[in-house]
Amino acid sequence: MTDQQRARKPDPDIQLPGWAHMPAVPIATSPFFRWPPDPAAMWRWVAARWLSCAENVIVLALALISWVWLTPSLERMQSLSLDWIALIWLRNLGLMLLVAGGLHLYFHGVSLQGARLKFDPRQLMRKGRQFTFSNQVHDNMFWSLTSGVGFWTAYEVLMLHGAARGWVPWLDPAAHPVWTVLILLLTPVWISFHFYWIHRALHWPPLYRLAHALHHRNINVGPWSGLSMHPVEHLLFFSSILIHLVVPAHPLHILFHLQHQSLTAASSHTGYEGLLVKDRNRLALGTFHHQMHHRYFEVNYGNLEMPWDAWFGTFHDGTPKAHERLKSRRGRPAG
Repeated sequence: MTDQQRARKPDPDIQLPGWAHMPAVPIATSPFFRWPPDPAAMWRWVAARWLSCAENVIVLALALISWVWLTPSLERMQSLSLDWIALIWLRNLGLMLLVAGGLHLYFHGVSLQGARLKFDPRQLMRKGRQFTFSNQVHDNMFWSLTSGVGFWTAYEVLMLHGAARGWVPWLDPAAHPVWTVLILLLTPVWISFHFYWIHRALHWPPLYRLAHALHHRNINVGPWSGLSMHPVEHLLFFSSILIHLVVPAHPLHILFHLQHQSLTAASSHTGYEGLLVKDRNRLALGTFHHQMHHRYFEVNYGNLEMPWDAWFGTFHDGTPKAHERLKSRRGRPAG
């Protein structure tokens, strides 16, 4: 749970229309960009993401398992070969099926949590001409498992092959332990920085019509919606990894970076605030601020790690006041 979730409970008097569940509001961005500095809030922010059962910790564990047991040796990856590339593709395909498929089955298939902590009261669409195969889940699975896993694998092959050949600058954890840890901690922040600007570009009308409209078919989202994108969007989305053409990295950093982008795309689009265990939210998952983006479209282009939306006036913090600002900007009712 985040410091926000510990500190406040949802207030039914400030519930926005059309939502079955809302988190505690106002939603806050990272305390690292607030003034005056609040060291206690900064510590709670880091602890919630790195010192508890959280997405970052789970993805790091998966990346470590992938590096030790499910990735070919660097010697083997020095030359491009279909056999080891296929192994990486199969591993990534398996991870996507495990995470997105498992979350979908839990929340939307067997529906073990019912409607508890579910943001949107509606079910995922079974029919709809806007979707490939006229079915939301089938559409999302197709684009996630084909183009999504394909571009994820392509970028990973490029970076690991480059590391094996010496084209990608190498970071030795034994020689630079502080930098090794710091890069892991900053990876989600860099991904957030990159995501905002790529996402804003994708809302430019020509790019939106060409590519991003496919992702925005999903007004109500599920785990398979997160990586359901047009190939052009996947090309841009995963390009954040190219920072390691300049910033030295260990292959574990590369695996963590790409798995973080791919797998948290599924977990952040569950449509639920978290996973309940004994009636307590034990694992924060779906992000309400991004769910609002899918419904309201013109707000919350970025993630909470970077306050770009707050700085540029497009942040919806879940309060009626923010909703009135949105309606005023549009000149028509929102929601």
